Amino acid sequence: TFACIVLFGLRTGTDNIRDYAGLYTKDPFLALSSALCLLSLGGIPPLAGFFGKLYLFWCGWQAGLYFLVSIGLLTSVVSIYYYLKIIKLLMTGRNKEITPHVRNYRRSPLRSNNSIELSMIVCVIASTIPGISMNPIIAIAQDTLF
Repeated sequence: TFACIVLFGLRTGTDNIRDYAGLYTKDPFLALSSALCLLSLGGIPPLAGFFGKLYLFWCGWQAGLYFLVSIGLLTSVVSIYYYLKIIKLLMTGRNKEITPHVRNYRRSPLRSNNSIELSMIVCVIASTIPGISMNPIIAIAQDTLF
């Protein structure tokens, strides 16, 4: 998520969330990467953030920390609402809503040597692939341990 924000800021000169309106029309890869990272932060399955929150809340529940787990779940639900608002802004900007920052956005080629873009690609893959393939990994680990 932070790599996406930094990349947008470097290309436009702003990091204001309102200036992201309609980014999907100019740079679908950056918009989709931002959306996937935000969904993972929110804990939406099958992304890696979901499994992190699941294990954290499960361990808290097992330890008897019911109040803290309840607060954590509540704040996760609230955060998902705000993340979805940002994703909607990224994807559905109409012509009148698109800010001058996005309208004048410099699009980069698909092949890039920019270290921020490469790290963003690695982070998107790291938050997506493990979440999708987590069940087989857990099954193998359980067979090995038990």
